[in-house]
Amino acid sequence: MRPAPLLALLVAALLGMDSRLLTANSPAQRPRQRTFRFFYAGAIDQVPPGKRVRVWMPLAQSAPQQSVEIIEINVPGEYRITREAAHGNALLYFEATPNAAGRIPFRIVYRCTRFERTRLRTESSSPCHRALYLRPARLVPIEPQVLAGWAPLDRQAAPQHLYDAVDQHMRYAKPPGQPWGRGDVRWACDSGIGNCSDFHSLFLAACRFHGIPSRFEIGFPIPEDRHAGKVPGYHCWASFESKGRWIPVDISEADKHPERRDYYFGSLDPHRIRFSVGRDLILEPPNQSGPVNFLIYPHVEIDGRVHTPLVKDFAFEEV
Repeated sequence: MRPAPLLALLVAALLGMDSRLLTANSPAQRPRQRTFRFFYAGAIDQVPPGKRVRVWMPLAQSAPQQSVEIIEINVPGEYRITREAAHGNALLYFEATPNAAGRIPFRIVYRCTRFERTRLRTESSSPCHRALYLRPARLVPIEPQVLAGWAPLDRQAAPQHLYDAVDQHMRYAKPPGQPWGRGDVRWACDSGIGNCSDFHSLFLAACRFHGIPSRFEIGFPIPEDRHAGKVPGYHCWASFESKGRWIPVDISEADKHPERRDYYFGSLDPHRIRFSVGRDLILEPPNQSGPVNFLIYPHVEIDGRVHTPLVKDFAFEEV
């Protein structure tokens, strides 16, 4: 663990309190929006001949920050739409056997209008979910020995200080052969590097350690500088509860774009689509391999064991 640097960062942050939540979300600034088609497509790969495969996929849903319509669902055989109970995530479930190439192709097409998310346009939080978003997860422990360096803070100011401390402690990097990308708090604390899941898991753990409900959100980034093209992988962010509202943060984007550091505390750009919320998900119908860390790519099981080979063909086009 590396608690001492975190403590120093938090003390420095305490001395630098500012009003970013006010300046970044001026009522005079009309939220931006973006409309696009998103293609959730690819194939489950390397399936042994004749094996029956169980598949769960997240389904993007409408929310205050996005309006979503499913245009097409193309998967082998029959499917059904279910719901993960704790967080309300929509799921598509089906069973299939592979084609001659050992693959199970899939394609779901969405039309999405995504709105810039600010304090003026966000989701209401529910008191009944408070305990859920204070709970530890398998890779997001709330343990004093893990978070020993996170000094006690005034609760109202804590999220801003924790955002600053995580941003300063972490560096966006994905070194080959290292266990980044699992949203592992211990890894993030020890290494100081990782991807978006590692940044935001550390933020979640720190918030929950201080009694602040916080939520993991995951989807896909939509390239800001193109009108169409491939989307190679996922992106995730977080929200914390304040006065009955979910306030967003995107610390890994702030790390990659320091000029937007103030913006990404309390605001999200419209260049993304959300697919699911939460950690340690219990799928429906129940899967055999245990709680799912987070859900963005298809969760696949063969004989009760997780099967991960995947051909990704995610893409978007502006409407």
